[in-house]
Amino acid sequence: MHSREDSMFSPDVVRRVKGVNAFASLGLKLNADVESSTKCASLKKDCFDLKTDKLSINDFSWTEEIAECPVYHPSKEEFEDPLVYVQKIAAEASKYGICKIVPPLISSIPAGVVLMNEKRGFKFTTKLQPLRLAQWDNDDKIFFFIKERYYTIREFEKMANKAASRRYCTSGCLPSKYLEREFWSEMLHGKKGTVEYGINVDGSAFSCSPEDPLSTSKWNLKTLPKLPRSALRLLGTAIQGVSEPMLYIGMLFSMFAWHVEDQYLYSINYHHCGAPKTWYGVPSFAALQLEKIVQNCIYKNEILPLEGEDGAFDILAEKTTMFPPNILLQHTVPVYKSVQMPGEFVITFPRAYHSGFSHGFNCGEAVNFAVGDWFPFGAEASTRYAKLGRIPIIPYEELLCKEAMLLFKSSSHQHNLPSDSLSLRCMKISFVCLLRSHHLARWCLKRATKSATICPKSQGTIYCFLCKRECYVAHLVCKCYDDPVCLFHEREVLNCKCGTSCRIYLRDDILEMEAAAKMFEREEEIHRKVELQLECEPYLWMQNIISSTKQKYIPYCERLSGLNEDNHKGRNAKVKGNRKRRRNQRKWLRTMIESKLEQERA
Repeated sequence: MHSREDSMFSPDVVRRVKGVNAFASLGLKLNADVESSTKCASLKKDCFDLKTDKLSINDFSWTEEIAECPVYHPSKEEFEDPLVYVQKIAAEASKYGICKIVPPLISSIPAGVVLMNEKRGFKFTTKLQPLRLAQWDNDDKIFFFIKERYYTIREFEKMANKAASRRYCTSGCLPSKYLEREFWSEMLHGKKGTVEYGINVDGSAFSCSPEDPLSTSKWNLKTLPKLPRSALRLLGTAIQGVSEPMLYIGMLFSMFAWHVEDQYLYSINYHHCGAPKTWYGVPSFAALQLEKIVQNCIYKNEILPLEGEDGAFDILAEKTTMFPPNILLQHTVPVYKSVQMPGEFVITFPRAYHSGFSHGFNCGEAVNFAVGDWFPFGAEASTRYAKLGRIPIIPYEELLCKEAMLLFKSSSHQHNLPSDSLSLRCMKISFVCLLRSHHLARWCLKRATKSATICPKSQGTIYCFLCKRECYVAHLVCKCYDDPVCLFHEREVLNCKCGTSCRIYLRDDILEMEAAAKMFEREEEIHRKVELQLECEPYLWMQNIISSTKQKYIPYCERLSGLNEDNHKGRNAKVKGNRKRRRNQRKWLRTMIESKLEQERA
């Protein structure tokens, strides 16, 4: 589905993972429960065998085996628009999950000055992070606890430097390779040690001064998500930490655990000041493999809320799971790393798992963004969130429909720029799939519930009562449920206990949206990919209904042309009523004439 996910492991990645088996040397207790699936059982056996590894417990040579992610040095001209530049490098950089960008501009006003002078009264709380690896069973999990203390930036820096000095007799920066081994050694041997991390701190350290060249550029994280090419500009309200940046203020060994961004969004991270950070990244095409390994080798079955990789994803989403990346290499999952210095950006690509730690006191800032090639990932995330019953962070359907209709109403779809071709194609395919799936669902529901009626829908995005899926295009109201439900519940909707008294609410502009989808689908490649996607989950139950009925389904068929159908029914009813009245009038008039003639004859 995603051309970027079709890449296979390169020979150098295979060479790097050969012989890398030091994960067991870290002494992490691995899950060896036997699964019914042969594949899962084999994976668990591999994990169990790692426990008997003969390497020294202090052998961290695997840290040398992780390759560096790409580093880009844009010119001032290339640096002009961040989203254009990201799309330019994405075909290559996304294969690594993360990349580093060294800008040609520097900030002239340090973050400390901004936070102390421009944001007077700035204080923040931290979270306590245990410096150890967990067994991840009912008795041993990792939680990050909020510390009930507010720091100024100077107070936190003083505390962080003291902690580093106690450990290494200096608060200065030490070599990154040395600290990487020290971090994982501490995670292995640690028992009660903790560090503090200012996570998700509201605010930005980009200056408001017009004299600061970086802050006045489009790379200012306060404005980047609102740029014309970012779909997040279409959000009705700002979302802190997604469309509005947040600060991350760390100390030695503060960590960010393995996770993907909410709804598989892009993220951009800027290192304002302080000690470096080590990042690890896994490309999106290996995300599912990572989840399976975590499910089988890290978590015990007793703590998994769901079977399969969805259960692992649900716990990983809590952002407290930290484990050494070499277990991924051991199972041929590609992992890359980067050491981010002050003044550098790190980009994480959609559905790319990443983690890392700080080398000392530092201050970073991050925000999400989305361009056209994110929409297929957003569709996957929406489906997964619905399966898990998680409320979406952003209204994916709404953003997709708004972006597609803006394209449809402009002339852009007729003049695709080469740099935008992939982005536009991804957006078109996602939009057509959305509209086709809704049309197909309505067609199936009309056959399953014969008296279902279609009504206008004036609300914006609402959420399904059953699965929390967002309902921007349509929703269904039924007496069986107190709140609206989406159109994608086979068992609940088709086996409705209240009979056939349900209403399908559609957006008023559904006809215009379907016209846009039809225009996009005239492109042969888009039509072909849409057809392939609609043959997969979660649309199989619709295909079963189609195969069980004698009537052939035709995409965008007139019978289900949205609200036009009910309007047509209304016009037909009115015409029939007028005809009946005229027939009755003629009958009455004929009766009166015949009666009068009878009287005259008499």
